[in-house]
Amino acid sequence: MSATLSYGQFIGLTPAELQTKIDQKVVVIDIRTPGEWADTGIVPTSHKIMFFDPSGSYDMKGWLNDISKYVKDKTQPFVLVCRSGNRTGQVGEFLSQKLGYKKVFDLDHGIKSWIKEKRKVTKD
Repeated sequence: MSATLSYGQFIGLTPAELQTKIDQKVVVIDIRTPGEWADTGIVPTSHKIMFFDPSGSYDMKGWLNDISKYVKDKTQPFVLVCRSGNRTGQVGEFLSQKLGYKKVFDLDHGIKSWIKEKRKVTKD
């Protein structure tokens, strides 16, 4: 008898592909810091849930609890956004490979790519 490992998908999206996901009502989570949100704004419909604090620390259990308000189970697709794609790459790989989330996406090159294409951001 052999064991089968089931890894989830972790897929990068272009800004246009992210817009399609937004139009499909897929949850978007911006994992940057409050200072970054204030500086650039966020992709419309994003939920601001910081992952790494400014010193690089994180609380995985607390963060997972926070996203569970929007991501109801491990099969629900959602998109992660950061500044340049580095943090979402780390977090997305962990969620899909270690925790079994099946449909994790991230915005390639982060909010920088969204802004570069002159797409709308919101500030509050």
